[in-house]
This record gives sequence, structure tokens and C-alpha cells, in this order.
Amino acid sequence: MLHWALMFLVFALIAGLLGFSGLAGASVNIAWLLFVVFLVLSVVAALARALRGESPM
Repeated sequence: MLHWALMFLVFALIAGLLGFSGLAGASVNIAWLLFVVFLVLSVVAALARALRGESPM
């Protein structure tokens, strides 16, 4: 999922450089959403491992 967030971020930067502001804004929003989802899932997974007694990392 982090891979998709980075791809949309790069797509947004390229679209912004080419002047497609609407497309760039949409891509930034998608990249931000995917990054937040990835971050939340990572924290949940680390907490689940810690509660089972395993090392979180």
C-alpha cells in the first residue's frame, strides 16, 4: 500500500509540473489517504504483535 501512495505522489508531482492542477490535487489526496491507511494498519499490526508477546518490529 505504501508503494501505491508513493506512486500517486510521484504522479501528482509530474502532473503539477505539467500544469494539470486538478489532476495533481486529486493525486495528492489519494496519496495522502493511502499513506494514512498504511500508517494506521502498521500501528495496528505492531500493537497486535506486542499484545501476543512478540517483538513489535
